[in-house]
Amino acid sequence: MASDQAGADGITRIVEVGAKPETEREAVAECWVYLEPDAIGQLMAGTKKGDPIQTAKIAGVIGVKETPRLLPHCHPIRVTGAEVEVEPDQAAGRIHVRTTVRAIDRTGVEMEALTAAAVAALSLYDTAKAFDRAARIDGLRLLAKSGGKSGDYRA
Repeated sequence: MASDQAGADGITRIVEVGAKPETEREAVAECWVYLEPDAIGQLMAGTKKGDPIQTAKIAGVIGVKETPRLLPHCHPIRVTGAEVEVEPDQAAGRIHVRTTVRAIDRTGVEMEALTAAAVAALSLYDTAKAFDRAARIDGLRLLAKSGGKSGDYRA
């Protein structure tokens, strides 16, 4: 049975994209890490683990690269660029994580952008939990995507 969905045997499959044309794709995602302002100050000052902000950016890039290994239905794609922005707002008690991923391929990069944001936020949380046990990650969402058959999307 050739199908894009799970067959009668219950086996899930990766959607066939071989016949689709390669196009430029881009996706932007975000999330927030909420912390006490003092905890954000400690993160911004650095810790014995190093610079948590830079570490989160690196973790986000790794998240882009590892997406098809983490999510069973994601195709490995040709990523042409990725940025991970981490912007602390100490007064507001939050850190904004925003990711942009670009590719030229047959399928989109939404999951790579979302994974990058989540992994960067988890990296921040991993360090921040020592300073703020009530730290939380919230608001993971796709902000925009372009390219492909389904067209553009803006939140």
